[in-house]
Amino acid sequence: MASDGAQATFEANLERYAALLLQLGVNLQADQNLILNMSAAPVEELAPMMRLLTRQAYEMGARNVFPQWDDGEMARTRMLLAPEEALSDVQLWRIRWYEEESARGTAFLTLVGSDPDLFDGVATERLTTVRRANARASEQLMVATMKLAHPWSIGAVATQAWAHKVFPNLSADDALAALWDYIFKATRADQPDPLAAWREHLNRLNVHTDALNRLRFKRLRYRAPGTELTIDLPEGHLWEGGGSALAKERPVVPNIPTEEVFSLPQRDGVNGTVSATMPLNYNGVLIEGIRLTLEGGRITQYSATSGADALASIIETDDGSHYLGEVALVPHDSPVNRGSPVYNTLFDENAACHIAIGRAYPTCIEGGETMSQEELAARGVNFSDTHVDFMIGSAALDIDGETASGERVPVFRGGLWALA
Repeated sequence: MASDGAQATFEANLERYAALLLQLGVNLQADQNLILNMSAAPVEELAPMMRLLTRQAYEMGARNVFPQWDDGEMARTRMLLAPEEALSDVQLWRIRWYEEESARGTAFLTLVGSDPDLFDGVATERLTTVRRANARASEQLMVATMKLAHPWSIGAVATQAWAHKVFPNLSADDALAALWDYIFKATRADQPDPLAAWREHLNRLNVHTDALNRLRFKRLRYRAPGTELTIDLPEGHLWEGGGSALAKERPVVPNIPTEEVFSLPQRDGVNGTVSATMPLNYNGVLIEGIRLTLEGGRITQYSATSGADALASIIETDDGSHYLGEVALVPHDSPVNRGSPVYNTLFDENAACHIAIGRAYPTCIEGGETMSQEELAARGVNFSDTHVDFMIGSAALDIDGETASGERVPVFRGGLWALA
C-alpha cells in the first residue's frame, strides 16, 4: 500500500496531468463543448480520470462534457462472439454526432490505456472487418481531424494489464505505480510548472522545424541496420512539431507526450528497404519485426516475424495503404525513450523516429488545409482509410537531407540531431 506521502504526490501529479490535457492538449475554452472518448480499456480503471477531467473542464468554463465509454472486455466479447455479418455494423448515430460537434468546434480528448494483448486470439479477419467498416463510415470525420478542423488531443491512463505488459517482473501494484510514474515523467506532469516546461520544450522543437523548413530538402536518406531508404519530399512541404494552430489561431497539442518533428513524403517518391526497431501494438495485436520494401513509393514487399496477418490487413486496406503518409524525426535521447517499448503508439512513436503507412496530414503542405482531395493528390499527398505509425529509429540511425542542388546535409547522426 502506498504511503500517505506517495499518494499525495500521485494525486498532485494526476491533477497536473489532467490540466495539461485540457489546457495544453485541446486548449479548452469557456463555453466550449468537450467530448471525452475512452479507448477499449476497462471502464472501472479509466472512470476516475474521466471524472477528474470532467470536473476540471467544468471548472474551466466548459459548456458541456460528453463522456463516451468503450469497455475493453465488451469490445473483445463482440470481436469473439458477434455474428460475422454484424461486424460491419457501425454506430452511425455517434459518427454523425461527432461530425456535427466537429463543425461546432467542439474539443475531442481521447484517453488510451488498452491491454496490449486485448485481441490476442481473435481472428485477424474479424478485426479487419470492424476496422474497415468504421474507417469508411468515419471518412468525413477523419478528414476534419487530420486538417485540424476541431481541437483534439490524446492522453493516457495507466491500467493493470498494460502495466503488467510493460513491467512483467513487478507486482501488480508496483507495475501500475511504475507506469504512472513513466507517464508523468514523459508528459512533464511531475514538474513544478508543467506548462512552463512544455513551453520551453515546444520552443526547442520549433528550432528544428524552422531549420528544416528553411533548408527545404528535396529528399531524406536513411541508413541503419536493415534500413537503406530514400524519402522524397513534395514541393511546398512543411515540417511541424509539437503544437499545431487551428484556423482560428488557437494552438493545440494533438499528442501528449510529443517529441516529434514531422512532415509528409512524396507519394511516389519512397524507395528502398526499412526495418522496424520496435514492436507495433495495433488494435490489441502485437506486430514484431516489420520489414518493408518500397519502389516508386509503393510497398512491394512486406514481412513481420509475428503478427504478419495484422500487418497484411493494414497494408491491404486500400490502394493508399500501400504508400506512406508521414515521416517523423525523434532523437534517440527522447525523454519518452525508456530503452524498451511501452506497447502503446502514443508513447513509442515519441521515443523513436517513425514513418506511417497510409493517409498524410494535409497541414504538412502549404495551404493544404483548404485544398480539395484532388488538389492535394496533385501535390503528391497520399490518401487512405488508415494511418498507422511504426518505429524505425535507433542509436544506429543516420539521416542526411539532400537539397535541390544535390548537397547533402547531416540531419541525424547516431540517432541524434545533427542539424541545429
